Amino acid sequence: MDLEATLRVRVEAAFADRALLRDADHHSAVEGTLTALDKGELRVATPPASEGGEWTTNTWVKQAILLYFAIARMERTSAGPLEFNDKVPPKKQIPSDVRVVPPAVARFGSFLEPGTILMPSFVNIGARVGSGTMVDTWATVGSCAQVGSDCHLAGGVGIGGVLEPPSAQPVIIEDGVFVGSRAVIVEGMLIGREAVIGAGVVLTASTTIIDVTGPLPVEHRGRIPPRSVVIPGVRQKKFPAGEYGVPCALIIGQRTPSTDRKVSLNSALRDFAVPV
Repeated sequence: MDLEATLRVRVEAAFADRALLRDADHHSAVEGTLTALDKGELRVATPPASEGGEWTTNTWVKQAILLYFAIARMERTSAGPLEFNDKVPPKKQIPSDVRVVPPAVARFGSFLEPGTILMPSFVNIGARVGSGTMVDTWATVGSCAQVGSDCHLAGGVGIGGVLEPPSAQPVIIEDGVFVGSRAVIVEGMLIGREAVIGAGVVLTASTTIIDVTGPLPVEHRGRIPPRSVVIPGVRQKKFPAGEYGVPCALIIGQRTPSTDRKVSLNSALRDFAVPV
C-alpha cells in the first residue's frame, strides 16, 4: 500500500471513530495529509482527466482538515507588533517565485503554485491557487477552494469555503477566469474556464443563472459554462405581499475563443458595454 493509500485508510478510520486520534499512527496520518496539502502533493479536488469531464472531490482529504482542527493546539504567533492566537499557523517557506505582498496571509494546508501573486489578501486552509493567478487586494479564497491558473480575482472578491459536509464539492474556478470586484462565489459553484464574472455578481447554489443570448432564456444552476460573460441581473417574482425583484445572474455573451486571454480578461465586459 502506497503512502497516500495508507494516509487515506487511517484518516477515514479516525473520522469514523475520533478515539483513534489518540493512536500515534492515526494522529500522524492527519498531520501528514495536511503537510502533503501544504506542499501541493495532495489536493481537495482533482480536475478531470479530459476537457468536459467532472471534478472529483477527495472526501478523505477534507475529513483530514476537519480532524486537524480537533488535534491542533492553540499557538501564539507574532509579526512585528501584531500578535495572533490560532490553531492553524500561516504558511512558511514560501517559494521565491510566489509573490506575497504584506499583509497577505496564506494558511498552512493551502498551496500556491509558482507565479502566484497575493496582494493583501487571504487564502484559507485546503485552498489551491494556480500558477500565474493574481489574488487582488482584500480578496478571500475560502477553505478548500480550487482556483486555476492565469486567473484574476479582483479587489474584494469573496470565494467561499466549503468544508462540510466533507463530500461536498468546493468552489472551483477553472483556468483563465476573471472575477470582477466585489463578486461573491460560494456553495460549491463551478466557474468554467475563461469565464468573465462581472463586478458585484453573487453566485450561490440556488442562484438562477440565465443565458439571455438566444431568442429564449436558458437557465443554469451551480455552474457557469466556459467562456461565459456574466453580469448581475434581477428577475421579477410574485410573493403574497406583492411582486419584487429577485437577484439572478445573466449570461450576456461569450468570449471569442481566438481572443488573447490576457487582453480579453480586462476587456470582455467592456465589449458588452458593461463595467468590469
